[in-house]
Amino acid sequence: MINKRRSAAVLLGLLTTTVLIGPAPARADDPETPAEPPKVELVLDVSGSMRARDIDGRSRISVAQQAFNEVVDALPDETQLGIRVLGATYRGKDKKQGCLDTQQIVPVGPVDRTQAKAAVATLRPTGFTPVGLALRSAAQDLGTGSTARRIVLITDGEDTCAPPDPCEVARELAAQGTRLVVDTLGLAPDEKVRRQLLCIASATGGTYTAAQSADELTGRIKQLVDRARDTYTANPTVVGGSAECGNAPLLGPGVYTDREAFSEHRWYRVPVRPGQELRASVSMALDRPVNPDYGVLLRATAPDGRELVRGVDAGSGRTDVVSAGLRWSAAEDTPTPSPTGAQTAQTVCLVVSNSFAPRPGTEATPGMPVELAVDVVAASPAPDGPDLGRGWALLLLLTLAGLVTGLVAGLLTRWWVATWREN
Repeated sequence: MINKRRSAAVLLGLLTTTVLIGPAPARADDPETPAEPPKVELVLDVSGSMRARDIDGRSRISVAQQAFNEVVDALPDETQLGIRVLGATYRGKDKKQGCLDTQQIVPVGPVDRTQAKAAVATLRPTGFTPVGLALRSAAQDLGTGSTARRIVLITDGEDTCAPPDPCEVARELAAQGTRLVVDTLGLAPDEKVRRQLLCIASATGGTYTAAQSADELTGRIKQLVDRARDTYTANPTVVGGSAECGNAPLLGPGVYTDREAFSEHRWYRVPVRPGQELRASVSMALDRPVNPDYGVLLRATAPDGRELVRGVDAGSGRTDVVSAGLRWSAAEDTPTPSPTGAQTAQTVCLVVSNSFAPRPGTEATPGMPVELAVDVVAASPAPDGPDLGRGWALLLLLTLAGLVTGLVAGLLTRWWVATWREN
């Protein structure tokens, strides 16, 4: 996600565009809106397996409690914190009953350090592991708003209560546009747990970390809670692309989010006036297993389908995100004059396509998350072709030097051969 400040000149340009081409483009959220305080909910697994004494010779629950206390003491005053637990109260064997066992023990709000630490200190490992239900409940605890929310899930085992499957819950929350990020911390070096926690984090743009010591767990929780303060205050605007350009949503400068099915094409429209340059990029998060060697394509076309420019793949530094971007100037194409003789904005169609294919058993719905960034700026002149400039003189000098060197070498060789024959 990208924060952008639009100047008065850009706003004036958009108003002019509205007059000339009709409906106003969709607008990204106003970045001038005052930022909400960061909101974080810590979700702790208190199931029976947390009794295991395999972290620095201590039980997993005691290490987690110590980490919580240190994190609560270090919390910035502006942070709104909540704590939810799962598997903390039901001691019976009825799985149906045990899989409903999740409670919020500290409501999301200004931190009461004494209350928070006292609530965590009384926890004792007890029951099942309803991770999916706890995630869904934590999202409700955090509510909605103009900024993203963060859930930090700490668990030592995979969900024992699915359905709901926690990966599907994470995708469901992301598809709702709730601006929710889930970071996961694994306390057990188990491959099945790692895969599940990685899936949850990837679906929401979060991170996965394995914590093998008390210091690692404390440090990572502090880092994630602190990161909430840097949460984007201008979030992508939810938009729905169409199957063709004619009825595609009209977009102005901003950042937008959508969902795209496997091997789908989604269309959007952007008005670009003569003398302006369209800059656009798209990123797609691979939130589920897909076959390798596929990618994302971003194209700009005219309304009649004629391709104007094709995007170039760009590395994002992450293997779970693929990106592409393009630039196109209205000066590169013939503008269409209006009946009054004035040059009107040209509608450019942006097409986001992907060639991904799901692996066997992978859910196809909802579509994969797409983030589209659009900007329209003053066109920059294209650079001239390659030119040697003053390099012509150097080239001529090198040519002459080579010629002279060749002549001298030839004369010396002839002299040496003649001398050798006489002797």
